[in-house]
Amino acid sequence: VQVVESGGGLVQPGGSLRLSCRFPWSTYAMGWFRQTPGKEREFVAAMNWGGDDTYYVNSVKGRFTISRDNSKKHVYLQMNSLQPEDTAVYYCNAVEGVVADPKVYGSWGKETQVTVSS
Repeated sequence: VQVVESGGGLVQPGGSLRLSCRFPWSTYAMGWFRQTPGKEREFVAAMNWGGDDTYYVNSVKGRFTISRDNSKKHVYLQMNSLQPEDTAVYYCNAVEGVVADPKVYGSWGKETQVTVSS
């Protein structure tokens, strides 16, 4: 059983996208990650099950917002003021907690591509 990410696409610098992730679990914190060719997967943001605790890496703080709807088993990543350096494939997964670079619990799903380019 895997997560299913969606919502990626091509956007101009300064634009916005909203990523969605459908997850199969209950009670886990959820996180978003991204990866560019030749680099390791990078942690981006996380939110606890209750939705009242979040963590963002510095590079996205103030621009990205993570949220979730547990009744629908979805977690979202609202990405504003996108820059070319945000170009990556994005993943979501269950994580150990709302901490920097958390341990991942689930299997990786099929990613969603975000391309920021003029």
